[in-house]
Amino acid sequence: MITIFHNPRCGKSREGLAILEQSGKPFQVIKYLDKNPTEAELKSIIEKLQLAPIDLVRQKESVWIEQFKGKNLSDNEIVHAMVSNPILMERPIVMNDSQAIIGRPPQKIIDFIA
Repeated sequence: MITIFHNPRCGKSREGLAILEQSGKPFQVIKYLDKNPTEAELKSIIEKLQLAPIDLVRQKESVWIEQFKGKNLSDNEIVHAMVSNPILMERPIVMNDSQAIIGRPPQKIIDFIA
């Protein structure tokens, strides 16, 4: 099953959702700002992305700048920051059972679900 972690207020996330809708493939939508991932769920996503936690952070978000920028945070502290402030997560994230991608640019989603 394909899953998209979606923020309806984000243009790139809306583009990613449209790609999935047009694909005709079954998928589920998780509005992660309404239903925050747990630390375990986010760690699983990061593992599937094959990224360091900091690479999933939107470092230009005001929450990051005001609360975390310039601090020497461990991976667990970064994950906790994203769980507490899910707006910090890059979007959209599209995943299947074993892999995940950040759908930027949206073409990556087309290649991922092909």
